[in-house]
Amino acid sequence: MLQKMDHLKESKIQKIGVFTSGGDAPGMNACVRAVVRTAIYYGKEPYGIYRGYEGMIEGDINPLGVRSVSGIINQGGTILKSARSSRFMTEEGRKEAFEQLQKHGIEAVVAIGGDGTFKGAHALYEEYGIPIIGVPGTIDNDLAGCDYTLGYDTATNTVLHSIDAIRDTAQSHNRLFFIEVMGRNSGFIALRTAIAGGAEAAVIPEDEMTVEDLIGVLESGSHSNKTSSLVIVAEGKESGNSFELARKVRQSFSYYDTRVTVLGHVQRGGSPTCFDRILASRLGLLAVEAILEGKKDVMVGMIHRHVAYTPFEEAVRSRNEIDPELIRVSKILSI
Repeated sequence: MLQKMDHLKESKIQKIGVFTSGGDAPGMNACVRAVVRTAIYYGKEPYGIYRGYEGMIEGDINPLGVRSVSGIINQGGTILKSARSSRFMTEEGRKEAFEQLQKHGIEAVVAIGGDGTFKGAHALYEEYGIPIIGVPGTIDNDLAGCDYTLGYDTATNTVLHSIDAIRDTAQSHNRLFFIEVMGRNSGFIALRTAIAGGAEAAVIPEDEMTVEDLIGVLESGSHSNKTSSLVIVAEGKESGNSFELARKVRQSFSYYDTRVTVLGHVQRGGSPTCFDRILASRLGLLAVEAILEGKKDVMVGMIHRHVAYTPFEEAVRSRNEIDPELIRVSKILSI
């Protein structure tokens, strides 16, 4: 297999940049490591672009070697840092970014991030033609073109650990806990952790559960002598955040002592799981090989264990969809 891929060493592209952008996600460092080492394996020169598009504009770019990425596969966050860049949203900003890439001789780029990252990458490619390959790095798992994004598995395990701990105190005090998790407008983290954590309900954007529906579920539990309940709330639910939802439930249902816990940014950190490390390693390697094969303006992902290349426009426009079967499982098992 290695011999079959040796022709990629003949690619005219010599210098490949890599950056992380948007919200950090566990597995980003493992992906950077894979990009750097794969580029070197094929005789290319990897460069780290620090602080996302903002660093690209400012020329915060340095060469990376094999030892530069030693000991980072187990680290959360990103050694390349991440930043939002309002300047890159302008034509002038993108022009400055491209000029900096040219100044450093960078001929292609691997972009690790979410939909905002890919929108920027697509704009840079359309305006200047520089080959860019995206790797989905976001805990939200909301990008089309892949089954799982980097960081999602780690985030769900982090949330699950917290749910287990909160259940201990809920059972000790006859309490109803509303636990708010990240996901922006996506219920992937909330639904999966609700099932795995034995929660009574998952309030997610993809399922039309009203306050009345939720009260009905809780009342059923109280009639069967449940002494505590957990409700997992996705932060992007249109009906309001977890505090507002808890207030509405408390007004109509006083059986429990009600509490709210917002897990917040703890979900972004921590050492990546084995799954995320392997996924990051595979996608980082595949991103470099895609560049050397002449691909551009696409995101690389895994769908049903097969490699998939999705145009940036499609990855951003579409959304990874919740499996309706998991919603059904959650409701049946919550009795």
